[in-house]
Amino acid sequence: MRHFQHLILGTGQATGTLLGDFLPTGDSVAVIEGDRIGGTCVNTGCTPTKALVASAKVARMVRRAPEYGIRPKEVEIDFAAVRARMNAIRDNTGMVSWISSAENVSLFEDWGRFEGPRQIRVGDESITADRIYINAGARPRVPEIPGLETVPWLDHSRLLELTEVPEHLIILGGSYIGLEFSQIFRRFGAQVTVIEAAPQLVFREDADVAVTIVQGGEERLITGSHLLVAVGRVPNSDRLNVEAAGIALDERDYIEVDDLCQTSVKGVFGLGDINGHGAFTHTSVNDAEIVLDQMRGGTRKLSDRIHGYGLFIDPPLGRVGMTEGEAVAKGHKVLKATRPMSRISRAKEMGETLGFAELLVDGDTDQILGAAILGPGGDEIVNMFAAFMYSGLPCTDCRRSVLVHPTVSELMPWILDTLKPA
Repeated sequence: MRHFQHLILGTGQATGTLLGDFLPTGDSVAVIEGDRIGGTCVNTGCTPTKALVASAKVARMVRRAPEYGIRPKEVEIDFAAVRARMNAIRDNTGMVSWISSAENVSLFEDWGRFEGPRQIRVGDESITADRIYINAGARPRVPEIPGLETVPWLDHSRLLELTEVPEHLIILGGSYIGLEFSQIFRRFGAQVTVIEAAPQLVFREDADVAVTIVQGGEERLITGSHLLVAVGRVPNSDRLNVEAAGIALDERDYIEVDDLCQTSVKGVFGLGDINGHGAFTHTSVNDAEIVLDQMRGGTRKLSDRIHGYGLFIDPPLGRVGMTEGEAVAKGHKVLKATRPMSRISRAKEMGETLGFAELLVDGDTDQILGAAILGPGGDEIVNMFAAFMYSGLPCTDCRRSVLVHPTVSELMPWILDTLKPA
């Protein structure tokens, strides 16, 4: 039975962060992966979808060219070329080579299951480790819909393998995945229908940021050529035999972790989507950073993290911190300021005036509670507010910032002048 100092189960984004620290030390490391190395982000998530978003935006801008005084030829989508570009960008051979060539790393390309607290069976072999890092991710949730098993439906991974644009794509789910794909394929020429059970799209957002749907209870029959199921994800904990290790799960089957990402078993850590504390690449990376920091005697904790994400439609939505509803529910004296993109000069110059910026401030402490930027560069601009929130600086310091003109972000501090009770 081989023994390692570190064993990483899964190769999502937290794994690269861990290996970056372990490889130079010479510590023995086992990496187990039964699927594609790199996890969701590189193979079927962020990288390929954002490549498609870029192609779809170009198609949209060419169609809008007359608004800018340009007379283009008719737009033609070469979907084979679009896919070739996407596949070139999501090539993960670099990470495969990095792991395979490391002298102190043993790569097991098979599925792993616990046999004990620090013992895992992979293929025909049992291996043990001083410390184990569970980074096995999540998978699309399959809803209980009568008749779904009779339909050749797609998840986001299989959708990426299509070689032709669907004639009519029906999407179950109106959140991040569903909305990004809906816009992508609509701009590629498909008819698209989005079906969402909640009363608004992106149901976690405030109503003024999300889109409300009203159907009046009317029963309708919708027929399409392809069906994408995008109604959330479930953790892969059920595939790991965690019971054999005594690892506790919560009521949704996510691996329970403490403030240092440690599970109920000492020396075993739950990172990334499988722990239910983020489900984003940046939170997965941060989980690994927390674990590495505490190994060095540091003080980083999971509870210090400020929630943030991007919805990469066009225009994109960037969100950090609390929504207005969350801030009110937590008892904050909420001050709110908004400004439509149609009042920002750079947005008008670019012809990108859809959306708005919304800032929330605690009226007692002047601390920024949250920000939502729906508009050009919103996914980037929101990081400015994340930095202020982590620094603990009051919004008055943000207001004194002198930012570059002409940009969309330069107007963000000025919006604070319009703060008023929410």
